[in-house]
Amino acid sequence: MKKADLKKVIKPLVKECIQEVLLEEGLLSNIVSEVATGLQGNVIVENNKNVENVFNENSQRKEEQLKKLSEQKRKMLDAIGRDAFNGVDLFEGTTPAPAQKETTAGSVDLGNPGDSGVDISSLIGGASKIWGAMK
Repeated sequence: MKKADLKKVIKPLVKECIQEVLLEEGLLSNIVSEVATGLQGNVIVENNKNVENVFNENSQRKEEQLKKLSEQKRKMLDAIGRDAFNGVDLFEGTTPAPAQKETTAGSVDLGNPGDSGVDISSLIGGASKIWGAMK
């Protein structure tokens, strides 16, 4: 028997068997339903925490940290002893430095605009008199 003759005999038999399995036994409908459920995918439910609760938790945490820090500072000062500098407050009359501002690229930091700077007129000596005479 030649290959072509065998092919003519077997092809209709295989075709009939495949049709019977797919259609009559419901295999095709099962495949379609599985694909349809797979296309739907898992429904993802997003659970959002209330933003206000997160904000309140963060602010409470910050307050607790500040309290702990101030308590720790107080304990350290007590441990060192307040009379370590013969009762002199080294930082009397001073104020904390202002917070640094974020600088952007290309900006120039010229310092605090309210700061008058340092008077350098006496550094030059008699030059100020000379400049005054030249006017």
